[in-house]
Amino acid sequence: MTDLATDLPAAAKPAAARPAKLRRFLAAWPPTMLLALGWVVLMLVVALGADLLAPYSFTAFDLKARLQTPVGMGGAWAHALGTDELGRDVLSRLIMSIRMSLLIAFFGTLIAASMGTTLGILAAHLRGRFEALVLVLIDFQASMPFMIIALAVLAFFGNDITLFVVLMGFHSWERYARIARGLTLSANEQGYAAAVRNLGAGSWRIYGRHVLPNIASTLIVSMTLTFPEIILLESGLSFLGLGVQPPLTSLGNMVGYGREYITRAPWIMLAPSAVIVLTTLSISMLGDWLRDRLDPTLR
Repeated sequence: MTDLATDLPAAAKPAAARPAKLRRFLAAWPPTMLLALGWVVLMLVVALGADLLAPYSFTAFDLKARLQTPVGMGGAWAHALGTDELGRDVLSRLIMSIRMSLLIAFFGTLIAASMGTTLGILAAHLRGRFEALVLVLIDFQASMPFMIIALAVLAFFGNDITLFVVLMGFHSWERYARIARGLTLSANEQGYAAAVRNLGAGSWRIYGRHVLPNIASTLIVSMTLTFPEIILLESGLSFLGLGVQPPLTSLGNMVGYGREYITRAPWIMLAPSAVIVLTTLSISMLGDWLRDRLDPTLR
């Protein structure tokens, strides 16, 4: 009887611990964050496997099947999201558009982060005239609406996809430059950077091995904010006809062409619009969550 009595509480402990573990898990990973993370992972899978997932070629058209309705509106599963004005499969074009938009946003964010971080660290290291020049460029970039700059460049030089990606990379570089400069100046005033310098380490080692890893978390959070901004910027420029050009397609490109059929075939425009909203919202929510996790002052 004694052994049985002592065994019951021990057996009940794992069952009682499960709700506590679940509460701790939900506190660390709220359901909204899990949904946002799941959507971002889904978009990455679609972008990486677009060639395998697309049921048709995104450029193939069939005028006999034009403006077919999607499944939820009485259409057939052969075109689950319907067809556009040329009979092209909307689902196939949506999958390829996700790949194109994410690639543009990824490389644009990477260029902006690399350029801004490099200029910010160099400004903090060299000081003097170079720092003053970088600060002037930062103020100029911040004072000019980037949409106007982008429209002027694309109208003058044309819409080559390489130029378009590089242009997206100039968006928000000043944000990274400000952050990198301020954090590098702060790091130089702390003991660890001076101690490594006194040991004879060169500038490349100090900034690459010690300063940059300590400011990387803030820069990563800034990247999660820039990424959805570039998606929206690309969508806006493509909507105006100055972004991705046919035969290539992007989310903004699909919305731009679908606006002419919004009353007759709204699914052409609504599908990419929903993807834009959900993707930017998910990445922004993950950025806010990541900031709260990495910022020691918020713990």
